[in-house]
Amino acid sequence: MTPTVVFDFDGVIHSYCSGWKGKTVIPDPPVQGIREAINDIRKLYRVVVVSTRCDTPDGIMAVKEYLAKHDIVVDDVMKEKPPAIVYIDDRAICFDGNPHGLLDKITAFEPWTAKAMRRMKNDD
Repeated sequence: MTPTVVFDFDGVIHSYCSGWKGKTVIPDPPVQGIREAINDIRKLYRVVVVSTRCDTPDGIMAVKEYLAKHDIVVDDVMKEKPPAIVYIDDRAICFDGNPHGLLDKITAFEPWTAKAMRRMKNDD
């Protein structure tokens, strides 16, 4: 059996610059280079995309249509994370075995999209 790598959708594949617009509204381009990275990863692993959008058939269809529109090939799309060797998510803190300081990491956490938007505003 081929090991699985799980990708979150919003903020990892869909750049999510506009934020949440609705379950079936996916307006932003893919993260630059993500298609190529997924293609390379699929040479060794099964790639599954997960999203909370996928809690209805319309949401699943919206994600699948987005992937097809942008020529991003994956092995499956689902709502819940299946067992995997790694999870790629823009809203995660990697646990290093040390629980001290977790609260500080949580309260200081920002996804990369928030940082990118702030940089863009500062460049104006």
